[in-house]
Amino acid sequence: MFEELRRYVKKIPKGKVATYGQVALAAGFPTGSRQAAWSLKTFDPTLPWHRVIGKINNRRGKILLRGANGVEQAQRLEAEGVTVNGIHIDLERFGHVFRHRAS
Repeated sequence: MFEELRRYVKKIPKGKVATYGQVALAAGFPTGSRQAAWSLKTFDPTLPWHRVIGKINNRRGKILLRGANGVEQAQRLEAEGVTVNGIHIDLERFGHVFRHRAS
């Protein structure tokens, strides 16, 4: 399960974000948003972990990491062109839509 979730995280392009729930749904685990978060805890330098965020509503996402990790996530996203307002991100503008959903 975790490998499949990580495979979908790797599909998020630079300058875009996806929510934990979107990653889980795309990977075929519609109730696996918590597992999507856990899947990011292993160190993998090829994994763009910073592109996965929490969701407030259909229009806004949120950086859930606190402290230095949250600051690093915001910096990495901004370096890719994603506008971060405090801890919030406009999902309509920067949200990634996965093309293929797992069945």
